[in-house]
Amino acid sequence: MNFIGSGVVFHVPSFFSELKELAKNLTAVHDRILVSDRVNILLDLHIAVDGLEEEELGDAAIGTTRRGMLTTGLYDGSSFSAFVTSSQAFPNLNGVEKPIQCCIDPCYQTSRARTGIKMTDVFNPEVFEQKLRRLADGFQKRFGELLKYDIEDELARFDEYRQTLSKYVVDGVAFMRSAQESNMKIVVEGANALMLDVDYGSYPFVTSSSTTLAGVIGGLALNPKNITETVGVVKAYTTRVGAGAFKTEDTEEISTKLQEIGREWTYLGNVDWPQTPMWMLDVLDNFETIKIAIAYKIDGEELDSYPADLDILNRAEVVYHEMPGWQKPTTNARTYYDLPRAAREYVEYIEKFVGVKIKYIGTGPDREAMIQRA
Repeated sequence: MNFIGSGVVFHVPSFFSELKELAKNLTAVHDRILVSDRVNILLDLHIAVDGLEEEELGDAAIGTTRRGMLTTGLYDGSSFSAFVTSSQAFPNLNGVEKPIQCCIDPCYQTSRARTGIKMTDVFNPEVFEQKLRRLADGFQKRFGELLKYDIEDELARFDEYRQTLSKYVVDGVAFMRSAQESNMKIVVEGANALMLDVDYGSYPFVTSSSTTLAGVIGGLALNPKNITETVGVVKAYTTRVGAGAFKTEDTEEISTKLQEIGREWTYLGNVDWPQTPMWMLDVLDNFETIKIAIAYKIDGEELDSYPADLDILNRAEVVYHEMPGWQKPTTNARTYYDLPRAAREYVEYIEKFVGVKIKYIGTGPDREAMIQRA
């Protein structure tokens, strides 16, 4: 069974559209997906507002993706808030041809301001309309004629959604409690990494939710006592989506090479925050020299940690440690000592510097291209 947890911002039209696409290739799709009654509803109103807010900010724009998709494209949200309790659930969620783009930031804003609409509100037509009109009036006062939004159209569409949607909605807390008490295996899926976390990322150039382990616990009502091991996952090099601080960004030859080899079309930079396991080591196979950012300096003085003040970060000088590349393919390596010596030295340097054991190393796109270390 697949469950969309309470921390997700949920766009109903996308949900139905993507279920329809999935049903073309999979069986019993509609019987294997549930939605928490506590999700925040992502409205077309929010979508209309998101672009206007970015325009308001001008040069200070956050650089949103203008969409709220998790990596599968099945539902909208940017917190760790969906889980699978069966290995027989959706085996291929990437079958959606044209995922609908939705804008999550205004939805999180109204949620935190306690003026948003929850899934439970959808099933009370009077409450739903009252809350929607109040939201629309507020945004209309702010943006005036710039806001292009038809509230009557959205109300009419939710009249259609209401009956069909009800079969998917469950009490999210009770569902999670039952799953944990039954010792069911739970696989959690979310989106975005630490540096996009609303509290610990490069604020304000972040997403609107917690992307850390805290997001898993809060977004799913997961009992933290049930978490026995935590594993951080990073690539062997760092990328960034959207605008914001990225001191190690490379805009020239290295960036172009990484984009071509790793199929990365985001902002690219040198290795900055490695943890375990390490993915995509093979993307670095052809580099003569590899630079690792190990510190930041202001006026010649090394900072103790990554600064919260972006003005300080913008003025900072990056301190790099350079290592020789291995310039040999790693894609066929299946044990640690199959890797070239220089590749092992690279892994071990990062491991020692960060103080975290690198237990797994990805060397290619195939499932078998994974080295497990003792």
